[in-house]
Amino acid sequence: MTPVYCTECGFQNPEAANFCARCGAMLPRAEPASEATQSLTPEDVAELTDDHTLGLEGPALVVRAGGGRAGESFRPTGSRTRIGRSPDCEIFLDDVTVSRNHAVLVEDGGVFVVEDQGSLNGTFVNRKRIDRVPLHEGDELQVGKYRLTFIA
Repeated sequence: MTPVYCTECGFQNPEAANFCARCGAMLPRAEPASEATQSLTPEDVAELTDDHTLGLEGPALVVRAGGGRAGESFRPTGSRTRIGRSPDCEIFLDDVTVSRNHAVLVEDGGVFVVEDQGSLNGTFVNRKRIDRVPLHEGDELQVGKYRLTFIA
């Protein structure tokens, strides 16, 4: 494997890394990444839910990739669920690519909305950087190196 050096701090990272393990900066890419992610359509999510392979009812975020936590799920707690690297967050994602208070999941009249909290690396829904956006069944939420699927 060829190491990738961070343009911000010079740290040597593995070739497959997207973010620097030391400072969290996005690493440069000379060519498209060879890693593929799986995107689920609402029909795929409904099929998984119908087969009870997820075993989830009601709103939840399921980790699809990142941090070796694939398959782990989180349920919103109350009307505001904080997502971040701080141990005080309800959804605790311990990685330097995640800001201490990265994002918040807000329940607004039965609809869940994700809001970025000024994070360094940004919050993405369906691969688009967002400030605030409602989540729908099967949406992919990216927080740092974690990719989570929203189950309504």
